[in-house]
Amino acid sequence: MFAGTLTRNVETAAAQYTGMIHSTRFDIAIQLEARAKMSERSPDFDVTAVNKSGRKVRIGTAWNETGNTSGNPYISMQIDVGLGPFRVNAVQTKEACAAQSGEFEIIPLVSNGLMKSGSISGELTAMDADNAFTGYIANMMFDLEFMLIENSYKSEETHPDYRIEVSSPRGTPIRVGSAWMAKSSRTGNDYLSLLINTPDGDLRVNAVQNEEQRGGQTFSIIPFIDSGEQPQDAGAGLSLVA
Repeated sequence: MFAGTLTRNVETAAAQYTGMIHSTRFDIAIQLEARAKMSERSPDFDVTAVNKSGRKVRIGTAWNETGNTSGNPYISMQIDVGLGPFRVNAVQTKEACAAQSGEFEIIPLVSNGLMKSGSISGELTAMDADNAFTGYIANMMFDLEFMLIENSYKSEETHPDYRIEVSSPRGTPIRVGSAWMAKSSRTGNDYLSLLINTPDGDLRVNAVQNEEQRGGQTFSIIPFIDSGEQPQDAGAGLSLVA
């Protein structure tokens, strides 16, 4: 569960990029400082932050990368703030790429493995504006309120239609998953397929409408059942396209 922003600085700045990274447990200011490369796959940057004592510390490394499909540049980062290493990407919207903007968004890269749905309760409600949904999902171990926001990065059919967001302690939106609009090949009914990243791993569920809900704005969240109807790449982990 990570989110954030990254901004390219002027070439004369000591740090080539500055930004913020957020989770449900912290909000940390970061810098990317160029480092000498020992080989082609050596990191391009050190990721640094300032700890509670005011000391600058190295918390990770980063690489300049290029998307295989889009050809767009992005930055891959591996970071550890004391809770174990995690991976994120800093990517740009299509508009930012076209404008050659220095603004990037930090999104999760890899997941913790797929967890079984088990006993899940939840509900999803379509909002009246902005093509968005609000909802919750809960079991005996967690209770998560979230929103589905239209995915501005979608450029291929397999890319998700929505990003799933929660809030950090300071209220910063954090992407914790993806959702796809789908249609049942058996009933012809529309439903949403959700992939949500939790501390225990990725959780796959569907949001469907029963007979009483059909035609309305409310969906019930149920455990995922592999019927072969899942959108392609729906279980590929958390990234720009999943």
